[in-house]
Amino acid sequence: MARSSSGFVAGLTAAALAVVGFLAYQASASAPSKADLAAPGTTVSPAPHASPAVPPKGSAPGKAVTALPENTGVGPRTVYSLSAKRVWLVGTKALKGQPPKNFDVMPATVNPKPGTYAVTSRSSKVTGSDGVEIEHVVRFTAVDSVTIGFSAAVNGAVASPDPSKRTGGIRMKREDGNALWTFATIGSKIVVVP
Repeated sequence: MARSSSGFVAGLTAAALAVVGFLAYQASASAPSKADLAAPGTTVSPAPHASPAVPPKGSAPGKAVTALPENTGVGPRTVYSLSAKRVWLVGTKALKGQPPKNFDVMPATVNPKPGTYAVTSRSSKVTGSDGVEIEHVVRFTAVDSVTIGFSAAVNGAVASPDPSKRTGGIRMKREDGNALWTFATIGSKIVVVP
């Protein structure tokens, strides 16, 4: 009996999501354009061209992927979003009104749990557990004996890790690795969010 009720609930959930999606589409399709809302005789300049961002699974509609996730704490911190595969360096000097430096990363095969950590060790250059020479290694936790940290491959590659290996290296471009290395010193706060 429990199995059939969970199937029923899953079916209701799927149907509700389909209805909400359809209504959202209808609302966006029938919304007036800027030109429709402009005063007669005026022209409307097109918005600057921007590449559309695909929100991470489970993110709120309308939020750009590059927006800093909510509830990540205060003060200088490195924020790592597992679902967005993105890092933010919060507290870096930026132009007024500009978001903190942020960039894409390639997750490891072993991920940390969401929570607050601190940088425990750093290495300027080592060989990663996958055999790749890496630099600017910033470690902050371990999961089942696998050390988790940020790094950049010396050869500049940001490839997907071998899924058959247990690795904890969160890889990024070399220039992003340089920025994180400068920012995340020993004891610095690392906030991991879903």
